[in-house]
Formats: sequence, structure tokens, C-alpha cells
Amino acid sequence: MQRRIVVISAGLSVPSSSRMLSDQLARATLAQLADRGIAAETVVVELRDLAADIAHNLVAGFAPAPLAAAIARVTDADALIAVTPVFSASYSGLFKSFFDLLDPKSLEAMPVIIGATGGSTRHSLVLDFAVRPLFNYFRARTVPTGVFAAPEDWGSGDSTVGGLDLRVAQAAGELAGMIVPVSAGLTEQGRQDKRARHEAKLTRSLPFERLLAQISPR
Repeated sequence: MQRRIVVISAGLSVPSSSRMLSDQLARATLAQLADRGIAAETVVVELRDLAADIAHNLVAGFAPAPLAAAIARVTDADALIAVTPVFSASYSGLFKSFFDLLDPKSLEAMPVIIGATGGSTRHSLVLDFAVRPLFNYFRARTVPTGVFAAPEDWGSGDSTVGGLDLRVAQAAGELAGMIVPVSAGLTEQGRQDKRARHEAKLTRSLPFERLLAQISPR
């Protein structure tokens, strides 16, 4: 059974360092799985392209079709790679807003690589003090190695201990190790149950226009 790995990039610019790190982690993970004889595919979710839909969903309680499709891809995945830029010593608002839309049980037990990019290595603590606790809330299984990339990491070709290439390979190997023991991945029934929980959450959150219509005039 082919594994489904969804790559979530919260970068805002084109190109973005967050997307570059996401792609590097995805390639390394596919290579690690191929070495283990496991077929896999990756699907990229660019949150920048969904920013307006995410804002609409937060205000009106309704997910437009592109956003609903992205949420379904994430909740149906066998594993995630999630990368955010660092703003004000934490994950980006766009990154957090997307995960605010997910059902709290939708990522339970899902293997996840967490990654971040920023202007200085001083921001690397965001992985363990902000991003990892977010996924702990969802009861996802984050790999031990979080990957942070600073400007000096790009194009350095650094293969020394702690270099970006080695950190990426280490995280990818850990993710592949979590995926391989699950012989059949998430069953189709399991996927349907997760979708049903999320759809139930959406129906409990009425669109803003419908809420207004239900307000009785005084």
C-alpha cells in the first residue's frame, strides 16, 4: 500500500525558505522509505495559497472547497511534514490558524516531522517550545529530531555533525521508521471516521450569515 505523506509549508514568499526546507525533508523521507522498499507519495499544501479561505473559515465557520480539500488531505495522511517560518519567536499566525481548524482528534498517533526557518539560529528553540507542544495537543507523534534552518545553512554543503543535510536525513529516517511498522497504513474505515468527525465539527460551526439570520429583532 502506497503511503501518503502531506507536506505543509507556511512560507509567505516565493520562493520561501520554508518551502525549500519542506521539499528537502520530503525528498529525504521518500528516499528513506524507498530504501526500506516502501512506496510513498507526497502532496504539498501551501498555506499561503489558502490564507483568504482560512480567514473566512475562522470568521464565518465555513470552509471553502479548496480549504476543505486541503484539510481532508492532512487528516487522511499517513504522515506529515510541517514547516513554519518564525515570527516574533513563535510559529506564524497562518500556520497556527490552519491547525485551529482541525478536529483535535484528527492527527492522533500520526507521525510528524516538525521544521522551522528563521533569520537566526537563536530562533531554533521555537521547535521545542511552540511547534512540538502544538502537535502534542493533537496527540501526534513528532519525531525526536526537529529541523531548523537559518540563512547560513543554505548552500553551505555542510556535512559536519549537526549540519542541515544530516539533520534532515536524521529526521527523515525517524519518520520512515515510524511509518514502516504500520503494514496497511490508516484503513479506509479509519479515514472515513476521521472525515466524519471533522464534518460534524463543521456542522456545529454555522456560517456567519446563517447566524445573523437566526438573530431575532428586539
